[in-house]
Amino acid sequence: MSRFRKDPDPRFWALNRSLPFDWQLAAYDIDQSQAHARGLLGIGVLDEEEASRIDAGLERVRARMAEHGFAFEDSDEDIHMAIERLLGEEIGPLAGKLHTGRSRNDQVATDVAMAVQVHSLQAIELCGAAMERLLELAEAHKDWPMPGYTHLQRAQPVYLGHHLLAYFWMLARDVLRFQFALDSASVMPLGSGALAGVNWEIDREAVAGDLGFEHVSHNSIDGASNRDFVLDYLAAASTCSMHLSRLGSELVIWSSTEFGFCQLDEAFSSGSSIMPQKLNPDSAELLRAKSPRVAASYATLLGVMHALPLTYGKDMQEDKEPLFDAIETVELCLDATAGMLSGIEFDRARLEDASGDEMLAATEVADLLVRKGVPFREAHGIVGGLVRDAVERGSTLSDFTPEELRRHSEHFDDSYYEVLQRGSWLESKRIAGGTGSVPLAAQIDEARETLAAVKARVLDERS
Repeated sequence: MSRFRKDPDPRFWALNRSLPFDWQLAAYDIDQSQAHARGLLGIGVLDEEEASRIDAGLERVRARMAEHGFAFEDSDEDIHMAIERLLGEEIGPLAGKLHTGRSRNDQVATDVAMAVQVHSLQAIELCGAAMERLLELAEAHKDWPMPGYTHLQRAQPVYLGHHLLAYFWMLARDVLRFQFALDSASVMPLGSGALAGVNWEIDREAVAGDLGFEHVSHNSIDGASNRDFVLDYLAAASTCSMHLSRLGSELVIWSSTEFGFCQLDEAFSSGSSIMPQKLNPDSAELLRAKSPRVAASYATLLGVMHALPLTYGKDMQEDKEPLFDAIETVELCLDATAGMLSGIEFDRARLEDASGDEMLAATEVADLLVRKGVPFREAHGIVGGLVRDAVERGSTLSDFTPEELRRHSEHFDDSYYEVLQRGSWLESKRIAGGTGSVPLAAQIDEARETLAAVKARVLDERS
């Protein structure tokens, strides 16, 4: 007998049914159900023969769902009920025993936590692959000068290797964020029931260990209602996608004819339907465009959880679509980034020519005056006057005669012309983290160690 005398209105059924997207939890739900059955065996709710039949039946369900042409029934509300129905077809009424000691509330939360753990680790591994490509490029181009930019205006010269490592360290921070999401999801909600716990003293620690969780939730209300781990993943994915969008944007700019700094591999480029000459950086453009999509997923779940009374509301069904979409998007973008970077080619002559603009040495000239005792703000003004005069005359900084220089400041001497020698602009940045060759070499060594630690972390988590 059911509490209800009426079937769901088709409009409500369409609104309520989550199977079109939560089918992606199938593998996690089957794994969880097998572990739960072992927990029920441990307290005598199931005997050995029943537990064995349930485990084998769930494996047959897994195999059936993997078959080509498999289709769910229209009456399946969600993946959990669909698996329960399929299990019933395999082993009969015994399937009904499996739901003893759990609610769909803690069942769903546990499945989602398992998914977040798996995909957080996958994101870490993909970040590592992109970091490896960036490090390889940085080492290969560690002595290639290029202009650094602020406001997309030439600012100071840097080495290309130094610039590329900026993205390496962004991804290294993303690894830490995804690791936090993984750790956040390693607390098992199963056993929380609908909200108050369950009436069966299942060994939660044993089930958690069986499923790879590090801990069990301390409070059943929090266990059933918590989706912080999903938000943690979405926050990490949003920041990571933002970083990729910045890289993508620079690759679009750099590969333009106006810049000509690089060219993407043809395998990551597209042509034009009308202009035969075009080699468009579509892959890099899509890195830009995908980022707000992931950020929107984060904002969506924040909105769902905002002011939601404890413990469970059907609102929380809306945790899955943004999560699954973000997972697919960020993993695709990270994988594409590694591929894109593997085939990219840089034009040394174009980079070096652009970095040779003497105006990029303005700060070096100001620092020269500071070394001669001029306060920096005063030196800044003096060099600003030099730049203004050069622009008005259409000349370079080195075109000034010693007499003209002394009209700007009595501190100028022949060392002014030495500072304008291109190599000194880069090698003067000897501070830790600077673009000079010595700190860059140290940075590359540190990057190697960081990448090795990321790879080791992945291996450790998978073992």
